[in-house]
Amino acid sequence: SGLSIYHGVTGLIHAEPLDSLFWAYFVLGGSFISEGATLAVAINNIKKCSKESNISFLQYVLRGHDPTVNVVLLEDCAAVLSIGVAAVCMSLTSYLNTPIPDAVGSLLVGGILGTVASFIIYTNTSAIVGRSISLTYLNKINAELESDVMIRAIYDVKGIDMGNSLIRYKAELDFDGRELAKQYLDRLDPEALMAEVNSIENADCAEAFLLKHSENIIDMIGGEIDRIEWQLRSKFPEIRHCDLEIL
Repeated sequence: SGLSIYHGVTGLIHAEPLDSLFWAYFVLGGSFISEGATLAVAINNIKKCSKESNISFLQYVLRGHDPTVNVVLLEDCAAVLSIGVAAVCMSLTSYLNTPIPDAVGSLLVGGILGTVASFIIYTNTSAIVGRSISLTYLNKINAELESDVMIRAIYDVKGIDMGNSLIRYKAELDFDGRELAKQYLDRLDPEALMAEVNSIENADCAEAFLLKHSENIIDMIGGEIDRIEWQLRSKFPEIRHCDLEIL
């Protein structure tokens, strides 16, 4: 944008006759074909995504739901529009035999590019710093997590929209210690456990007993975290990163 505006300003201040623009028209034609093809692909993609999201095409673009696709769309729109402006201004330059229309065209192209760049910055700033998902969707994920028998409560919940319909979910979990202990005991042979308890004769034996079962319970907690994360990803495929921490 800056270079195009600079070229336009210098062309107006120091107007000089231009050489033949014959090959420039070929460049514009090739650019129009390539940019037009990618623009068509971007439009079809956004139509499909906006239909899946049950919103209009314009709403999908304006809210920057998918930054990667929107940037391609806007860049290609700016390119195709700029090619049209350049072609018209170059034709006027050739017809009128004056470099002024070409300089004005450079200013217009610079303005188009600057406007599109500003819009992209405006609509995607929140995506750079992290944009929260909707409260309704976040509550659905929280409800699924709180319904698990192992979880007493959840704290410091965050759901970040990473773009491309991907989510980063983070929460701190308050595990139900009694339920965890019950499930651990259910996995043990009661008679073997009682034999271990009865074999405790001194402090060293008691320490060994506690260390053994404490380590097993910690391993079990890790397994439960993996299970809960897998269940969340199964029910909410949009969750790409799931960070669950124990309080």
